[in-house]
Amino acid sequence: MAGQGSGAVPGDGAGPPAPERVLFPPTFSVSEIKNKQRRHFMFLRWKQQQRKEKLALKKKRRKEREALGDKAPPKAVPKTIENQRVYDETTVDPNDEEVAFDEATDEFAPYFNRQTVPKILITTSDRPRGRTVRFCEQLATVIPNSHVYYRRGLALKRIIPQCIARDFTDLIVINEDRKIPNGLVLSHLPDGPTAHFRMSSVRLRKEIKRKGKEPTEHVPEVILNNFTTRLGHSIGRMFAALFPHDPQFIGRQVATFHNQRDYIFFRFHRYIFKSEKKVGIQELGPRFTLKLRSLQKGTFDSKYGEYEWIHKRREMDTSRRRFHL
Repeated sequence: MAGQGSGAVPGDGAGPPAPERVLFPPTFSVSEIKNKQRRHFMFLRWKQQQRKEKLALKKKRRKEREALGDKAPPKAVPKTIENQRVYDETTVDPNDEEVAFDEATDEFAPYFNRQTVPKILITTSDRPRGRTVRFCEQLATVIPNSHVYYRRGLALKRIIPQCIARDFTDLIVINEDRKIPNGLVLSHLPDGPTAHFRMSSVRLRKEIKRKGKEPTEHVPEVILNNFTTRLGHSIGRMFAALFPHDPQFIGRQVATFHNQRDYIFFRFHRYIFKSEKKVGIQELGPRFTLKLRSLQKGTFDSKYGEYEWIHKRREMDTSRRRFHL
């Protein structure tokens, strides 16, 4: 029966079989390795090979684009949570006549028409600690024509009539928990609305690296980014109404409210002109992050107030690609 088998028979002089070539990455899962150190070593090797392959593919695509020149296809746009956002029916169109009518008749219209000058009262919760007090003092240097007063046990329902009698246009309340500022209430006077925010990531001026000198008394420029829905449009106008609408550009100061994934990041910068074509920015501080909890009609009333919008986590946070501002 010679010729039926193609394999070599042991002992016929064909020699030992050739060793199998070790493939990497291995055909088995790294998680199956029992030894912890060996498992970690194999994982690092696998990540390193992935980086090499990614870099080689990137170089190959760059050479292809250089060879094609103007005929090269456009670069692919990476997928992010922002550009995959679920469309909101209340997205604002600046050219919409209904939006323009609402802007001309809402509570903030006198400020945008320069008929009213903002006057802000900044106060705190009862018995504020040093960090909250310093934050209020620094916030007063950012917002022009703002004044800091301490609660001294007064309820907000008693403070609001006094603010209206003294021609204050807005009331800002900074709340704290365990000596750390953790909340902000912004109430527009005399008829509202009132917004309640959760505050986090507070950094005072001394805690910011490479900060600039103390801010000057110039009226800063205000930048509002990414407030696209009707709710976000209202919140953006509330922030804009805190500042006079005649910025003094000679001061080179700018206050930015940047909305990203329903988190509002506040930064205060100064422009640094290096040449006619180059410009840099220098952060002055303070900085903080806000998350809207509720928007209430009228002034602050926690018991009988009518709410326009309330953040309900279990109902509203079911999708990572759905945003409300």
